[in-house]
Amino acid sequence: MAQIKLDQLAHSYYPHPKGQEDYALKAMDYLWDDGRAYALLGPSGCGKTTLLNIISGLLKPSQGRILFDGEDMTMRTPEERNIAQVFQFPVIYDTMTVAQNLEFPLVNRGVDRAEVKKRVTEMLATLELSSKAGLRAQGLTADEKQKISLGRGLVRYDVNAILFDEPLTVIDPHMKWQLRTKLKELHQRFGHTMIYVTHDQTEALTFADKVVVMYEGQVVQIGTPEELFERPAHTFVGYFIGSPGMNILPCELRGYYAVVAGHPVVLGADYQKVSGSRVELGIRPEFVRFVRAGEQGLPVTIDAVDDVGRHRIAKVRLGGHLLNVIVPEGQEIGATDHRVVLDSNKIGIYVNDHRLQPIRFRHGAGASA
Repeated sequence: MAQIKLDQLAHSYYPHPKGQEDYALKAMDYLWDDGRAYALLGPSGCGKTTLLNIISGLLKPSQGRILFDGEDMTMRTPEERNIAQVFQFPVIYDTMTVAQNLEFPLVNRGVDRAEVKKRVTEMLATLELSSKAGLRAQGLTADEKQKISLGRGLVRYDVNAILFDEPLTVIDPHMKWQLRTKLKELHQRFGHTMIYVTHDQTEALTFADKVVVMYEGQVVQIGTPEELFERPAHTFVGYFIGSPGMNILPCELRGYYAVVAGHPVVLGADYQKVSGSRVELGIRPEFVRFVRAGEQGLPVTIDAVDDVGRHRIAKVRLGGHLLNVIVPEGQEIGATDHRVVLDSNKIGIYVNDHRLQPIRFRHGAGASA
């Protein structure tokens, strides 16, 4: 295993990039701790696979360096980096048996035969493929072939890192949950440095110690699942994490309160005055509620209410702005005079998409209109 450092790393697929817009991966510095599990999360085209392929050595960056335990690996091959990589679609030998596929990377590296047999037997059991060990891979299902691909990466104990590029795409939903659980168990058991690319927030949040959220070639936030949910550093993180994502409302900032669609909203902190920038208020649907009879709140109109089983999602409008509200099971929504309150302690203020740090937090703040 290795500590991986990105040093002013950037990449463009153009031979002579003219500006930032020509870079698929914009300049970044980051240190991946030895033995941690990371997820690269973001939409298609945000630079996740580009970054993964640079780490593995399949792609040479346009600028910057990549270091393993302080040693410059920028121009080294994947073999020299001692990386295991699992791709989106199965990469296996159809003419070999399941067991032969799993042992191939070990035999290639001269691992002792007794050790090879031990590891392959363990991996077959882990992947629930023991009964098919002697079958040729050619006749297996797509799920089973991808399990072999995962096993070929995980069977090696001596790698610097194991990289996964959306490895569960071809796996059925039930098996996805099982394999994510297996990956987590294997990480805890062997302590490999693992980097997992996905556009699925559930995969990222259930697998990783830390999630690296990417947007338009940039890393916009790195944090634990709890940090990404509780304190999104960028409006994209708030929108992308959660179902539904964070509500983003244009506002005017006035110290300890914000004005949204002409209505004052008390904040849980004091902020400096901001001018000449786009200012927005962010709050997750979980922290918005309909008021009880006699309470003050922000007047809204209801567009629709979706029942998703455990709760309902009310789509309401505050002025001309759409707002999602999580309605707990059993809570009634009045027929007229709908009003909502926002939990002031859960509100974030964003300037040009980036979270604004408050001057000071206010004690005793709570739900506010």
